[in-house]
Amino acid sequence: MMKKAALLFVMLSASLSLSAYASSKTPGKVIAGWVEKVTLLNSRNTLKAKLDTGAATSSIYALNVDQYKKDGKRWVKFDLVVGVDDDKKPKMVSMDSRRVRRVKIKEHDGEYDSRPVVELGICFNGLPYNAQFTLADRGNFVYPVLLGRRFLEGLAVIDPQQTFQIKADCEPNAIENR
Repeated sequence: MMKKAALLFVMLSASLSLSAYASSKTPGKVIAGWVEKVTLLNSRNTLKAKLDTGAATSSIYALNVDQYKKDGKRWVKFDLVVGVDDDKKPKMVSMDSRRVRRVKIKEHDGEYDSRPVVELGICFNGLPYNAQFTLADRGNFVYPVLLGRRFLEGLAVIDPQQTFQIKADCEPNAIENR
């Protein structure tokens, strides 16, 4: 009799904790591949992104980066590279954004590069997010976007054997509801 009561208690406890988890308003982490697609909210361009937990800050392919001051604040004008045209020339979207901060990035040759950081809206797994990106010439890299651990923290677990596991576009009405 005591064993049945103990078993019933364990089963009841497990079902209560599962129902509490299921009703949580905090979504769980998605399992994403090491390469995914994301969509830039401002231009609706979809780009391939490498998910890199070894990098703290995300990075995006930008050229013609020009920093300036406007109304006493630091701003950056730049061209995001969002693809290539028929002649294999970079297809670009010009943007202006407030500079959030600067970071020092250690290059492969051991030297440090100081880069501006801007905040951009992206769709990741069907939902819109604001993410901080360093602006870098990623022309020598395979992927124009790198998503670092500051962005990925709390959102995704990376499966290094998989690619393209999540939605690149935002769900309808997701932007208005965030």
